[in-house]
Amino acid sequence: MTTTESLETHFERTIEADQRIEPRDWVPEKYRATLIRQIAQHAHSEIIGMQPEGNWITRAPSLRRKAILLAKVQDEAGHGLYLYSATETLGADRGDLTERLISGKQKYSSIFNYPTLTFADVGVIGWLVDGAAICNQVPLCRCSYGPYARAMIRICKEESFHQRQGYELLMTMMRGTAAQREMVQEATNRWWWPSLMMFGPPDGDSPNTAQSMAWKIKRHTNDELRQRFVDMTVPQAEALGVTLPDPDLRWNAERGSYDFGEIDWSEFKEVLRGNGPCNAQRVAHRKRAHDEGAWVREAAAAHARKHREAA
Repeated sequence: MTTTESLETHFERTIEADQRIEPRDWVPEKYRATLIRQIAQHAHSEIIGMQPEGNWITRAPSLRRKAILLAKVQDEAGHGLYLYSATETLGADRGDLTERLISGKQKYSSIFNYPTLTFADVGVIGWLVDGAAICNQVPLCRCSYGPYARAMIRICKEESFHQRQGYELLMTMMRGTAAQREMVQEATNRWWWPSLMMFGPPDGDSPNTAQSMAWKIKRHTNDELRQRFVDMTVPQAEALGVTLPDPDLRWNAERGSYDFGEIDWSEFKEVLRGNGPCNAQRVAHRKRAHDEGAWVREAAAAHARKHREAA
């Protein structure tokens, strides 16, 4: 048996035993590339995801709401940093990943290309978008790659807080005026279908799912996670007093789950192509922030160089 065959055998046995792959371990290049692609997309999503809600920090209706929203946006920045650090353990360069994002070579979650038109959107993002993220990300705490799995433990705890915060905001608004209740319903109508798209294309059109599950990077398919999210969310909507905008949504006793309508996958594909409502705005904002922060990176590099030379 050659050295390469021995390393491959050790990798495969580690995966089969449901144990963790660590940065010191040999991995196939396709495994490494798949993880870098997935974790980078996740990191980009956290950083771009600061924009829709950050847009409301100065306009939040009270000091308490400003503080909550500011803390949430700060958490999202932290999530991005954890995840970029995880890609670096795989040999990726954080600066290169940022360049790939702002040049359009790498993607981020389609959900962040939709506008936040009212303050109710802040609550609906917490409830639906973060709720979908929790469904998607909790299984990643058992990902076969150790640094990613460990980062996800803290991220999921904080996402759970974000979802509760969003739901609490909506409950408060639903106890308010008729105009506030209408605002919540209208925001729910706009965010429901994009939230279902967050899980990615249907299983038959998902080119990476089978291999990612074989490597135990993913634990469930896109459609399985989407169904779990629907089943979790319908009772919450009933308790909240809003109607989910799907006439085909109904309980299926035989399956023990909710049936729901067909997703407009043409819209999903258009958003991924860069033609969503806010694609250009989101990337331009990220590029501007990156350019304006160049002096900070240069100063940090000079400071580190000075200390190395002194040592």
